[in-house]
Amino acid sequence: MADRYLSFTGTAPGRFLTRRLGLPRPAPLRRWSAERPALDGGLLHLTAGASRLDLAPVLARTGLPTDEADGKPAAVVLDATGVRTVADLDEVHAALHPVVRSVAESGRIVVLGAPLDAADHHQAAVQQALEGFTRSLGKETGGGRTVNLVRLTDASAAESTLRFLLSPRSAYVSGQVIAVGDQESPAPEDADHPLSGRTALVTGAARGIGEAVAATLARDGAEVVVLDVPQAEEDARRVAERIGGSVLLLDMTAADAGARIAEALPGGLDVLVHNAGITRDRRLVNMPKDRWSSVLDVNLGSVLRTTDALLEAGALRRDGRIVATASIAGIAGNAGQTNYGASKAGVTGFVRALAPRALAEHGVTVNAVAPGFIETKMTAAVPLFIREAGRRMNSLAQGGLPVDVAETTAWFAHPGSGAVNGQVVRVCGQSLLGA
Repeated sequence: MADRYLSFTGTAPGRFLTRRLGLPRPAPLRRWSAERPALDGGLLHLTAGASRLDLAPVLARTGLPTDEADGKPAAVVLDATGVRTVADLDEVHAALHPVVRSVAESGRIVVLGAPLDAADHHQAAVQQALEGFTRSLGKETGGGRTVNLVRLTDASAAESTLRFLLSPRSAYVSGQVIAVGDQESPAPEDADHPLSGRTALVTGAARGIGEAVAATLARDGAEVVVLDVPQAEEDARRVAERIGGSVLLLDMTAADAGARIAEALPGGLDVLVHNAGITRDRRLVNMPKDRWSSVLDVNLGSVLRTTDALLEAGALRRDGRIVATASIAGIAGNAGQTNYGASKAGVTGFVRALAPRALAEHGVTVNAVAPGFIETKMTAAVPLFIREAGRRMNSLAQGGLPVDVAETTAWFAHPGSGAVNGQVVRVCGQSLLGA
C-alpha cells in the first residue's frame, strides 16, 4: 500500500502544514538501482583520537571519491577507534559538529569505534559513549540520512560492511552498532556479482520479504532455491522463473526437513536464509495453545532443527552463511504477540550462541536481520491508525520495503563478510521502540 502521507509531505502544501504543525517530514529514501548504484557525492574522512587504522585503501574502494567531499558530502566516516579518554570525546564533537548539517539528503554517517577493553575501564566507558552518541545523532539528522557505529580492529576485514553502510543498499538501516572481527575475507572476483558460483536457499520465499531476498541474492549471482510450503507452489514457481532459480516444496516444521534439503542439494549449500514465519496474534489471556505452539514451531523450532541437521550433515560448505530473520517484536515486545515475540527473541539467542561455534567448527557465519515496520500485504491489513504509528515511529518516519531486509541479508551473505558473525542488525529505520 502506498504511503500517501510521505507523498503529501513532498508537496508545497504538505511541507507548509508539516512545518506549521510540527509533524514528521519523511524524505524519500535513496535505494540501490542498477542505474544509480552509488550515492551521489564524495566521502569525507575524519579522525578523533590517535587511530592506527589504515582506512584509505578500503574507503577508496567504496565507490565514493574522497577528493570530492567539499560542499555536501554524500558520506562521512569518523574514525574514533583511538578515542580512549573523556577528553578525546571532545574531538568527536569537534570533528562532526561543523559538518553534520552539510551531509546530503539520504547521506551516510558512519562512526568507527574499537572493541571495549575490559582491562581499561576508561577506554570502555568512552567507547561505549560512542554508542549513545551514534544512536542520538541518528534521531537528529533527518532528511533520510542514516548514522551507524561499526566496532572493528582491522579495516580490511570491515570492507564489505563499510561498502554496505556507505551505499544506497542500507537505506533503512540506522542507529545500529555492528561488531566486525578480524576474520580474513577475500574479496570476490566479480564485485558486481559477489555470490556467483554460490548456492542459496531461502525459506518462505514465495512472497513478501522472502521473495525480495531471493531476487536480491539472484541479482548478486547466486543460484537460488525457492523453498515454501506445497500450498504456495504457484507463487514459488512464479518467483523461481523470474529469478532463474529452482523450487523446493517443503513444510519446514517436518521432522525430516533438514534431511530432505540436504538430499535435494547433494552439491551442498553456501547460503541458508531462514525467512519462513507466521503470526497468530492474540493477547495471552485469549490465546489457545495451538496459536502459541504453531508460531513457536515455525518461527523457532524449525530453524533450530533444520540448522542442526544441515550442519551435522556437512551440507553447508565452509565459508558458508546462515542468516535468520528475527524482529524488533523480539527485542521490544509487542502487545498481542507474546508467541511471535518469544519466537523472534529465540532467534536472537540462537544466533548469538551458535555463531562462534559454527565458525570454529564449520567455517560458517550466523547472523540475523530484525525487521521493523516493513510495507507488505501483512502490514497493509493493519488498521489505519496503527499502521500510521508503525510507519512514523522511527527516525526516518516511514516504513521500510522488503528490499531493505533483502539488501541487509545480501550483505551478511557476501563472501567478504566472513568477519561479521553473531550480529543481529535491525532493519527498522531506527525504530523508537526497543534498544
